[in-house]
Amino acid sequence: MPRALKVCPVAGCPELVAEGRCARHRREADQRRGTAAERGYDHRWRQTRAQVLRLFPTCTEDGCAETATEVDHIDGLGPRGPRGHDLTNLRAYCKPHHSRRTARDQPGGWARR
Repeated sequence: MPRALKVCPVAGCPELVAEGRCARHRREADQRRGTAAERGYDHRWRQTRAQVLRLFPTCTEDGCAETATEVDHIDGLGPRGPRGHDLTNLRAYCKPHHSRRTARDQPGGWARR
């Protein structure tokens, strides 16, 4: 069954979408957000991430034995935060658990929309 279309959630936009924003407003949001490198996910972060995944090869969520593929900042501030590369502020997750945690914890996170 096809998904019902709805109006783009940006005020005043009449475009119909299956989910999220229309293409124009997605592009605008991505431009405001900046690139990964501009947000601090650079060479130094890739090195820190690799170190965490070596130390914790499986997801650190209780009861999960999946391979860890992502690294989460406990304080939610990312690599530019005051503890962005502090190993005590980082935890290894599988993709589903990291997505769930981000949706729940991030200010204005997806789970609260």
